[in-house]
Amino acid sequence: MRVVTVPCLSDNFAYLIIDGGRAVAIDPSEAGPIETALPKENVALAAIWLTHHHWDHVGGVAELVDKHPGIDVVISRIDADKLKPETRRCVTKLVDEGDKVALNNIVAHVIHNPGHTLGAVSYHIPDHPLGCGAVFTGDTLFAAGCGRVFEGDPPMMYASLQKLAQLPDRTKVYFGHEYTAANLKFAAAAEPDNGAVKTAIAAIAKPSTPSTIFDERATNPFIRADDATEFARRREWKNTFK
Repeated sequence: MRVVTVPCLSDNFAYLIIDGGRAVAIDPSEAGPIETALPKENVALAAIWLTHHHWDHVGGVAELVDKHPGIDVVISRIDADKLKPETRRCVTKLVDEGDKVALNNIVAHVIHNPGHTLGAVSYHIPDHPLGCGAVFTGDTLFAAGCGRVFEGDPPMMYASLQKLAQLPDRTKVYFGHEYTAANLKFAAAAEPDNGAVKTAIAAIAKPSTPSTIFDERATNPFIRADDATEFARRREWKNTFK
């Protein structure tokens, strides 16, 4: 398995998961960067897996389907009806917690992560003999941060983050936006004595994806919150943090 990061829009990340000559696109916000990456990587597009319904994660779906007819398009059952009609028509598979989707020998487990949207999901590819696992988290879990709570509530989002935090330490976290520098700045304010945050700030690079679950347990102030009440306080603070 190979993962190729595909920057989109101003600060979005789409990804290609590659096995052999076929690829899955995760959250293609626009078609152009995906179309550029496919021949560069010498792969054919086989499927699109979506983490949630927001336009900046699904905007390229219809154009990609028109150019690659017959590909699968996957989204959670809960979020599907919130897509615009031109995108909803492209969906071929609806998923729920515990379902699996596959590309050749790569099998991803669907994790339901309500909070940012009610139907947000992550795609977890477990550890295997040739390398560590990976999880594609969209706007639920960022490096040192998390998405805003738009459709759920703070306890729901906190529970979603804690579920992801239980994945194996070395799991690579591929997230949806390049917010890492701002997130670490907030993490330093939330936990000024956290040495892991200071180390992460000194080592930051662009693109900053992927992180790891180990790093998120050490640096992410939202995962590290003691309970949903503290999470809610930190999330509200972050909403206006400069």
